[in-house]
Amino acid sequence: MSSKSKDDILRLAEEKNVKFIRLQFSDILGVVKNVAITREELPKALEEGIMFDGSSIDGFTRIQESDMYLHPDPDTFCIFPWRPDEGGSVARLICDVHCPDGSPFAGDPRRVLKNVLAEAHEMGYTMKVGPEPEFFLFELDEYGDPTIIPQDQGGYFDLSPMDQAQDTRRNIILALEQMGFEIETSHHEVAPGQHEIDFKYSDALRTADNIGTFEFVTKTIASQQDLHATFMPKPISGENGSGMHVHQSLFANGENAFYDPDDRLGLSKTAYHYIGGLIKHARALTAITNPTINSYKRLVPGYEAPVYVAWSSCNRSALIRIPAASGPGSRLELRNPDPSANPYLAIAVMLKAGLDGIKNEIDPPPEVVQDIYHLSLSEKDEMGIESLPGNIMEAVQVMLEDEVIKDALGNHILEKFVRAKKAEWNSYKAEVHEWELDHYLELY
Repeated sequence: MSSKSKDDILRLAEEKNVKFIRLQFSDILGVVKNVAITREELPKALEEGIMFDGSSIDGFTRIQESDMYLHPDPDTFCIFPWRPDEGGSVARLICDVHCPDGSPFAGDPRRVLKNVLAEAHEMGYTMKVGPEPEFFLFELDEYGDPTIIPQDQGGYFDLSPMDQAQDTRRNIILALEQMGFEIETSHHEVAPGQHEIDFKYSDALRTADNIGTFEFVTKTIASQQDLHATFMPKPISGENGSGMHVHQSLFANGENAFYDPDDRLGLSKTAYHYIGGLIKHARALTAITNPTINSYKRLVPGYEAPVYVAWSSCNRSALIRIPAASGPGSRLELRNPDPSANPYLAIAVMLKAGLDGIKNEIDPPPEVVQDIYHLSLSEKDEMGIESLPGNIMEAVQVMLEDEVIKDALGNHILEKFVRAKKAEWNSYKAEVHEWELDHYLELY
């Protein structure tokens, strides 16, 4: 149930002198879209929804069935803090997408997550999620276009003068806090120009909303300081890429269902089975958690990103890490997702995999305490440690063989997503890249 009513939103809009409201939603690829309305149209939007043409949105509908409706979620109402109050402020509402007959649209990523959350609810669980999104800040060229020149040459946890982005991070955080975020930490990451801002965990749907908002706000504030913020997974060759580690746990009757004080690691049977489900479906869900060609330039040995399907409480080379926390804080951390993922779809497939583990009591393989990067191929084979897919098309093919992940997405999104990835791959294959010129132009 929504904690804010239609009347609450109308009152807030009047009190805050809101002139325009941006009705936001996400396409299948995770790109935030919006339709702007005036305050005079807000009562109609909250009561009936606002019609828009869905035929031009990636993966939505065909031209002959293009009329769609946006239904705002009142709990997502907030004011953009960077817009001046003179002449009226600007607010936003995140929307669910509906068909003309009022039914939820199967191609709405937010609906996909809601469906899997409903399945978890039927099993007695709610999901909590805490993301760790990383990003780069790059300089602009003389024409205002983005470069790959980092704003600074700082490194992990550096201070000024090496970290020259402290003011930018501060301004991003201040804007986010004014929009209702609870910021936990922020710091410079390993690569030059790379940063991380972590916000407090929340219910899964709200966290997915927050990830999209976080990326939008970060890009907006950076652009105001003549910088380009990018969540591209691997923008600089030879440097660490940007990940989005996802901490997750299930709660039942207000208690953390992952916690067992009598277990060596403080984990319950439910937690172990959830891990078992993630391990079983890890290769298939990678197509969604790492959805771009560039994603797989990050998932290579040597740059702190996970490559191998394993879990551990004591090393970060494993795909799943168990943080040193207990009680309400008991959780697991999935380390392969990156911030190019659609947050609604990514959280949906992770939860679906974990629920499959719980339903079928899937035990995880033994914990791996060794640094997997230093194991030989034969040692990994002996331990049954698989690798994540090596490229997006391999990941898509594995996904198409996994009925659980396909069921989470539904036929509409599955078909549109696969079609988009094939088109992306065919375009990539036909392009001559700088690496090829460097290696072959003079040799042959």
